[in-house]
Parts: sequence; C-alpha cells; structure tokens
Amino acid sequence: MKRNVGNLDRVLRIIAGAAILSFAFVGPQSPWAYLGIIPLATGLVGWCPPYALLGISSCKTGGCGNKAGGSPSAGSSCCGKN
Repeated sequence: MKRNVGNLDRVLRIIAGAAILSFAFVGPQSPWAYLGIIPLATGLVGWCPPYALLGISSCKTGGCGNKAGGSPSAGSSCCGKN
C-alpha cells in the first residue's frame, strides 16, 4: 500500500481518533465512540481507503523532505514508503 496520508494529517487523525475512542470509556460511554478506531487506524497506518478510491493524497509532492535532490533524513517518514 502506498501511503496517501501526510504527516500532519496522520497526527490529526491519531489525536482525533484517540479522543473519539475515549468517549467509549469515559463521559457519555456511547458505543458510537468505537468509530474513533477508523481515524486512529488510518493515522497509524498512513493509508486511507477512501483517499485511495478518490485518488486523493495529503502527502507533499515535493518528495519526502529531501532538498535539492538529496536523500531524506534518517528519521523522516516518506509518503510512498512502506
């Protein structure tokens, strides 16, 4: 699977997913809160099925954080890498 969720999008999905999922255990304790698993999982994996179906990608097109054709830094996470 080619990544189609950029780093900022991933962080926001993880935070939102964890917050929504927490409502299954605290607060309203609604079973609907288990839907928070979806953004949490897509954030952790970096791939979103609806994005893939629609041809959308929130990854930067500049090329994985490398500048002037150099190699990406060791700690960076590249879109398109597994």
